[in-house]
Order: sequence, then C-alpha cells, then structure tokens
Amino acid sequence: MEYIFEGIVRAIELLLTGNEETYSAVFVTLKASTMSMIGSLALGIPCGFLLGYFDFPGKKQVRALVDTLLALPTVVVGLFVYAFVSYRGPLGEMQLLFTIPGIALAQTILVLPIVISLTATAVESLDKRLRSTLMALGARGKQIAIASILEARYAVMIAAVTAYGRAVSEVGISMMIGGNIKWHTRTITTAIALETGKGEFSMGIALGIVLLTLAFTVNALLTILKKRST
Repeated sequence: MEYIFEGIVRAIELLLTGNEETYSAVFVTLKASTMSMIGSLALGIPCGFLLGYFDFPGKKQVRALVDTLLALPTVVVGLFVYAFVSYRGPLGEMQLLFTIPGIALAQTILVLPIVISLTATAVESLDKRLRSTLMALGARGKQIAIASILEARYAVMIAAVTAYGRAVSEVGISMMIGGNIKWHTRTITTAIALETGKGEFSMGIALGIVLLTLAFTVNALLTILKKRST
C-alpha cells in the first residue's frame, strides 16, 4: 500500500508543478475530443433530425442499425480507419495516420451514432402540435428544422456531452491511429496504459486523476441538462 500512497503524492506534485509530459497528454486528449465532437455534431444533428422527423420506407431498419452502432467497439473503428488512412490505403495521401486529426476522424465515426440516435429520440419526443404551429406561423423547411432543434436543445446538448465523454475515455482508437507518440499524439488513456506498464505509477495516477475529473464534469453536466430537459 505504501507505493500507492507515494504514487498519489507524486501524482499531485506532477499536477501542481505543471509537468510538461503530463499536460501534453491532457492537451492532446482535449484537442482530439473537441475536434471529434464538433465533427459529430455537424453531421449527427442534421441526420438525427431527419431520422426523427420524417417517416420513410426502411426507417425502422435504419434506426435499428444506428442503435446497434452505439455499441461499436473502438478497436474495430480503429482497424477500419487505419486501413483507410494508412500509406497503402485510399486516404493515405492525406497523411492522417499518427496525427491528432486522424484520431479525431476515427473518434467522430465512433461517437456519431450517439449523436444521431439521441437527436432522433429528442425530435420524436417533441409535441406533435409543434410542426402545425410552426407552419401556421409561416415557417418552412430549414426554419422548421432549426425551431425543432432549438425546442429539443437540452436533449441535443445531452447527446453532445455523452459523445464527448465517450471520445475522452476511449483508448483503442488513440493507440491504433495516434500511435501513442510522446509530445505528439499521446493521450491520457494511452499514457496511463504505457506508464503503468513501465511501473511509473505516479504518472499514471496523475493522468487518472485528470481523467476522473473530466468524467465527473461530464456526468455533472449530464445531470444538469437532464433536469432542465424535464
């Protein structure tokens, strides 16, 4: 137990003194996760609105597929993205492998079903009279879509926070696409795995504290947003 206590003390020291290696992993994680969240929201909110608002042939099958992809393993996403962005892949010329944008791209694919599914559920839960009211006021097309999203804004924000939490805590994609390169693509989760394997418990605990803080922050935001949405 003594080495655990010493590790915690050393971890707090690393955080308080602004250890560059520790905070490098933190900044890479935040940058990649933020980029992936922006990408997933830009694609997921419109797709989720269309899925939740309109009825079309095959809608149940599409919804079932999206819901199934919620449990998509991170290593599977990493495997397929690696095949596309590797130097022999069709997107190899973009040089995304072992870069933060490459990690963000793969994380976007991972969390996109979360945004689509929760946005669709939010739109489906809107008052059925909203559409007729908006049309009576002269709203059409894009105006109806924007008004509906604004009405379901708290539920959409829940989708965004949930997606961000999934992106921050994943490890498979960061390891496969980022390569865990020190000072460049090393994230919190990959650094924890590496440092613990090396026996550097203090660094692992320091990064674990940061990751737990992020997780608690995300959960607190989710709790607040759920209260407001109800």
